[in-house]
Amino acid sequence: MFARSSTFHGKPDTVDAGIKFIIGEAAPMLQKSEGCLGVSFLVDRDTGMCIATSSWETEEAMHNSEETLRPMRDRSRDLLHASMQVDEWEIAMMHRMHHAECCRVSWLQGDLDALVDSFRMSLLPQLEDMSGFCSASLLINRWTGLGCATTAWESTETMIASRTAADEMRARAASDTNGEIVQVHEFELAYAHLHVPEMA
Repeated sequence: MFARSSTFHGKPDTVDAGIKFIIGEAAPMLQKSEGCLGVSFLVDRDTGMCIATSSWETEEAMHNSEETLRPMRDRSRDLLHASMQVDEWEIAMMHRMHHAECCRVSWLQGDLDALVDSFRMSLLPQLEDMSGFCSASLLINRWTGLGCATTAWESTETMIASRTAADEMRARAASDTNGEIVQVHEFELAYAHLHVPEMA
């Protein structure tokens, strides 16, 4: 399974227009694309940072969609008055328990095989025991050595309450992979319609 993410650094007052476009136009178009397994849209209303992620059955399907979907990405960028960065990923892990309201995304640089093992064997069992935890995913890019871990939470309150434990787990993951934490950001989960199978 594979994923393509488009990260937009836009303006806070354009976020609602971006959500409307994703729900009303982008998601329906993506769902008609061969091999597409759905899309999610994360937003930070304070900073204007947004991430749209589409998931795909195969790397070939993801690449075949590029020409068709590029104008849609450009339209999102224009609506959000944003700069845009596009990344491609392998989906290394996907685990869902409940519907979520918000997400924390952590980018880590390091040994990706060690990161997958650490996430699956050590971090995921701890997350499952935490109040308000809903789901977790891990995306990796073997060309850049970058991993992107997302944990989803049932409310902003439970996500905030998890911060100290999450900081400790993230630091341990960086240590286990001889890597470093690149960035951490928290988002509202504005839209999620994904059919990626369980990959825990």
